[in-house]
Amino acid sequence: MPAARPAGVHRAGLVELLRSADDFTALISSTPGEEVAVLEYLMAIMYAAGHVPPGPEEWLQWVNEARSLEEAAAWLEKEPPEHWDLFHPERPLGQNALLAPFMAAGGVGPAQLVIERTGDYNQFFDKVHLHDPEPMKPDAAFRALLTQHAYGLGGRAMAKADWLGPQLTYQAVGRLGTRIRVLARGRTLGETLRLNITPCKPTDTGTFNYSWTDGRTGRRTFRGRKETRLPDGPADLHSFLGRSILLRPVLVDGEITVDRVLRAAGEILDPLAPDHLQDAVLVTGRKGGDAEPLRPSEDRALWRESHAVYAATSRADADLAKGRDLYDRLAGLHGRRVDLTAVGLISHQAKATAWVSDTFPYVPVRRKQLKWAADDGSLICEYAAKSLYAAAVVARDKAYPNPKPSDKASLLKRFHAEPELWAGAADHFSFLIAEVSAGTDVDKGPLAEFGREIRELTGQVLRARLASLPPGGRGMNARAQAEQTLKKMLASSTCPPYLKEPPRD
Repeated sequence: MPAARPAGVHRAGLVELLRSADDFTALISSTPGEEVAVLEYLMAIMYAAGHVPPGPEEWLQWVNEARSLEEAAAWLEKEPPEHWDLFHPERPLGQNALLAPFMAAGGVGPAQLVIERTGDYNQFFDKVHLHDPEPMKPDAAFRALLTQHAYGLGGRAMAKADWLGPQLTYQAVGRLGTRIRVLARGRTLGETLRLNITPCKPTDTGTFNYSWTDGRTGRRTFRGRKETRLPDGPADLHSFLGRSILLRPVLVDGEITVDRVLRAAGEILDPLAPDHLQDAVLVTGRKGGDAEPLRPSEDRALWRESHAVYAATSRADADLAKGRDLYDRLAGLHGRRVDLTAVGLISHQAKATAWVSDTFPYVPVRRKQLKWAADDGSLICEYAAKSLYAAAVVARDKAYPNPKPSDKASLLKRFHAEPELWAGAADHFSFLIAEVSAGTDVDKGPLAEFGREIRELTGQVLRARLASLPPGGRGMNARAQAEQTLKKMLASSTCPPYLKEPPRD
């Protein structure tokens, strides 16, 4: 079986992709976000075709029997070709043809279409001038377009207010741009689609968004105040046009490519109901308020949030439960293993910083054991980080008893080994979760071994930081006091049992 499959751009490619979805393990994508966007679009097609299980029992049957996606492929094959034409003059697929009159004067190079390259309109960002007409292949442009609809960053667009209205220049953050999207990943592309499809009655699937000018009523205008709307079903949600985008085709050596792009504000969603947040991992609000979807963080690697993901699968926290969702359905798979892939986009204002992605093994019959391992593993690491902070404070205060107030933070950072702890703990944590998912009980060794590894790692990273202490008696005293502080912390009654320093014989 081939390892992966590139996503098609035109109707024939999408038909073939659905038809052969069980012959490939995954999509080939340039970023995790692009893969999410293409998978969501394929699911939108399944909803639009009415090829969806009507209820949870049928969903389970679909997954267990590997239900063919031929019905969705056949529906798509019979669709009018003009609905799926990326370069249709009046209804270009996924685009806003109303921008066409402004392309000649306002269009820029296709680099603007790619979230990671646009930045804040730096002229030479990533060594590519935004007006450079270096062409982009249509399939790559289509995938980038879908990624913009799902993850587009907020901020001002390069569009002008006198084109379609003053609101055209204000881009809202895409519907997935502020939260972690979790996908249940199967052994094949087809299984991944079946796992993530939400059961729905054929009459409730909603409207597919072919283009901004496909005749749908209620599209946003840009003349007055900001207008929002709720999706009328999952087909609408997964094909939502979060951006006004227009691509200009050009022939290069006999092949159609994209050489100019316009991008501006698109449709905006109202706050979504739980039915439209099937995968969302809910956590306590940032200010202790109502539960909200888990967000990507520049300061916390995704594996540090695995306890929240496993909490969603185990329903341990009733206050955060949002009703029947993806995780409820996955629990019915019994002995089958499913990987949960979490994806998020970190950005600063209008500039993308990085995609974050991690995969957590999930076996439904092991969900309590997995949550136990993730909870205790996280607790062990958090306490180790707290201990390193205490040791760093002692090292700073003993080595530099009278620093300038402005220097205290930088001196503390010099001795604080928390970054090295988190970097070094990641592989140990992954091994812990892998062992538990494979069938080893948490209390039969994995947590004890993990605690020992983190205890050793904590001592190693502290010693490495203390090597920068000044020579002489003051430095030696600071080192001894810092190491003693760490030792006391790891022997304290508040230290997690598996991390605690064992008593000497």
